[in-house]
Formats: sequence, structure tokens, C-alpha cells
Amino acid sequence: MLAGVMAARKNSAPKLGDVLLVTGSETFLADRAVRSAIAAVSKGTADVEVTDLGGADLDVGVFAELTGPSLFAAERVMVLRTLENLPSEMVPHLLDYAASPSEDVLVILVHSGGQKGKATLDKLRKASVNEVVATAPKTWELPQFVVGEIRLLGGSIDERGAAALVDAVGHDLRALSGACSQLVSDSGGQPINPDLIGQYFGGRAEVTSFAVADAAIAGRTEPALEQLRWALDCGVAAVLVTSATAGGLRGLAKYTSAPTGLREADLAREVGVPPWKLKTLRQQARGWTAGGLATAIKAVAQADADVKGASGDAGYALERMVITVSNAHGRR
Repeated sequence: MLAGVMAARKNSAPKLGDVLLVTGSETFLADRAVRSAIAAVSKGTADVEVTDLGGADLDVGVFAELTGPSLFAAERVMVLRTLENLPSEMVPHLLDYAASPSEDVLVILVHSGGQKGKATLDKLRKASVNEVVATAPKTWELPQFVVGEIRLLGGSIDERGAAALVDAVGHDLRALSGACSQLVSDSGGQPINPDLIGQYFGGRAEVTSFAVADAAIAGRTEPALEQLRWALDCGVAAVLVTSATAGGLRGLAKYTSAPTGLREADLAREVGVPPWKLKTLRQQARGWTAGGLATAIKAVAQADADVKGASGDAGYALERMVITVSNAHGRR
């Protein structure tokens, strides 16, 4: 299981009589954890009554009604979202319930991350409730997320194909999951490859930002400028271009400064990339020096500040960045 990507449960699957705590800022994974918990209880039937409400809407009467004995439904699920907004007077009631939950109710408490309501979280954890952590994966872990999604859906894809899908669709987990579902549905049982990905998602905006970055880092000024103008004409946000270029240069800097003599797996961990990415970095590193990288990284930082408001002309700021980065390739 990929750390921080798939929700990690302390104990077994949720069941009636449990209190399940879902924490973390990644809403896609939090929503999936809630759906999975409800599915585990309902087991494909429609006899489970599900009530979904926000923390600010809970009072003593509503709580007692949703968790007390019911004449109409033998099995119930209460989903309480935005736990951080729970009124302070409700906290003792919730803690008392967590210590002795009803046997025919599953209570799911969703906290969206941050410091607000942390004291309540700590007290719930001390009560030994089950917890699912919905934390967004790091950028370099996204291809692993895609591989896992494709496998869950009954398809197959290698890490190179998964990386191509991430480049094409972007970093939003909900969009990536939807893309995985579409590709598995339309692949006819065949392994998903970059050609199929290109047919469906080759025109997506974030692909363009990575194309600009790759061309600039390779020192190919004219192609990089052409890609940049096309991207801007297509409405690609300027911050996507600076972000893609910054990410490429950071990976390159880590690669070139890594200790020599490391095995492939150890080098990949040191740089913070999947092993297959090392070949790309090895090719990109040719012609780059420490001085050139420093110049390029400084140019990207300036462009990022410019497109976020320091300059009135984002297009000019990006063109200047591309030219500086391209010219820094091979500079001592």
C-alpha cells in the first residue's frame, strides 16, 4: 500500500458499533474512505439508513436521534463532516458516545485537516477509535497511485505509462481516478500504454507545461518558446509552467548532487523519484553544471513571483524564464 495515498486503517474493516475517524486534507481519499466504510456495512443492500451532516449542524437532540434506538431502521450510518466545526458543547457528548457506541450504528467522523479541532481529535484517538488517514501523495508517488488504481479496476499499466498519464491529466487525484476508469473501460483488456493515453488526454493543459519545461531544460530554446506560446494561447495557467519547470530543475539538482556509487534503488530514494525516472534525469544532466543550474533555478523563482503578481505581463516573464533556462544549459 502506498504511504499517504491509500487510506490506512488501524484495525479491520468498519462494522456496526464502530466509530471511524477520517482525517486529512485530501478530499478524494476522504470521500473514498467514507464510501468504503458505508459499503462494508451495507454489503450491497439498501437496508442501511445513512445520514450525512456537517459538524456545525449537530446538537444534542439530533445526535441522540441519530445514535439512539430506532424503530424504523435496524442498521444506520451517521457521517459527520467538518468535525473541526463541531460546537464545543457537543464534544463531551461525542467523547462519551465514542467510549460506548451503539451496536447498530456506524459513526464516521470526518476532519478536513489543520489545527482547528485538534484537541478533539487527540481525545478521540485516546478513545481508540479506528482512523483512516487521507493524505495527498507526493508528486513523485503519483505514478504509483495510478498503477494501484488501474489494478483495482482490473487493468494493467507499467510505471512509464502511469507517469505519462500523470503528465497528461495532472495531479488531481479525482481526475486521475476518473481517467484510470475510462482507460480500463476502453482498453479491451489490453495493457494501457502511452499511445492510448495520448489518444484520450494528449491535449490536456498540464502536458503542455511539462513540454515547455522539458524543452527549456534540454537547452532547446526555439521549441520551448513555441510550446510556451501554444500553451498560453490554449489558456494554460502561467503558474503551471513555472511549477513544471521548477520541479524539473529541482529533480535535476538533486540528481547531480547525489553521492556517487549508489545503487539504482538507493539513488532513486536519494533523489526522490521512481527508479525509471533516473534514465530521464541522466539524459537531462548532460550539459548542466552547478553554476548553470543555480542560474536557471533563480530565473524560475523570479518568473514564479512575476506571474503571481510582481509583474504585469506574465507572458513576457515566462518567455524570459524559458530563454534564461535554455541558455543556462551548458553554462559553467
